[in-house]
Amino acid sequence: MNSSQLEKQALEKERIEVLQQLEDWLETPMLVLGFAWLALFIIEMIWGLNSLLEAVSITIWIIFILDFLLKLAIAPHRISYIKSNWLTVISLFLPALRTFRIIRVIKILRTARAVRGLQLLRVMTRANRSMRILAASGTRRGFSYVVALTMIVTVLGAAGMYAFENEVPVESGLHNYGTALWWTAMLITTMGSEYWPKTPEGRVLCFFLALYAFAVFGYVTATLATFFIGRDADDDEAELAGAKSIQVLQTEIAALRQEIQELLHQNSQR
Repeated sequence: MNSSQLEKQALEKERIEVLQQLEDWLETPMLVLGFAWLALFIIEMIWGLNSLLEAVSITIWIIFILDFLLKLAIAPHRISYIKSNWLTVISLFLPALRTFRIIRVIKILRTARAVRGLQLLRVMTRANRSMRILAASGTRRGFSYVVALTMIVTVLGAAGMYAFENEVPVESGLHNYGTALWWTAMLITTMGSEYWPKTPEGRVLCFFLALYAFAVFGYVTATLATFFIGRDADDDEAELAGAKSIQVLQTEIAALRQEIQELLHQNSQR
């Protein structure tokens, strides 16, 4: 290996270390801004943003763009970095459509389906960003991570369902956010509801919410089963043979084996 290759590897290693240090340093500020941006997006989907909140949202968006561009400039393999963060790129690109009033032009052209399609894409990318936010918060695994992610998915999914279904002329439709939140919560708990989405975008979002609920329901069931089995294992009077009972039985077997060996040894000496 020649000197140029060694220098290149050393430079790449240094870039990776600088990128990791930068991500560690910006972790908490980006975490706070991420939750704030998510809250503003939910407010926008339900009630809309006034001029002040819209300015705050645009400011946070610009900070995210600068953060991504800085990390992209430091990353040793930029194409690979973009490929591994392609949903982040989309989530940073979509607000430009609202900022430059492209969505208003679409509304003027009466392509409501295109507007709802963009909203669906924004909901999906924000959900992905929420997962990244939670992963960066330190709760990468475990029951608390699943609970926090489920709460975010429920609130965000309800906002999306309300945005898609609030204009559907059905008496039992999702005409307010409270009803949409209740409907989404019932879907997440796999109980379901008598109302089913009428718009294509609502049906797509409903499918992904149901898919998430199916996966989470299995995880929660397994976690609860493990919890109760663990409690039974610590209870000597439980029907299930507990860990303590098994340990006592193993001790008695070892003692019995020792007594048998002593008896055999005594018999052999006679």
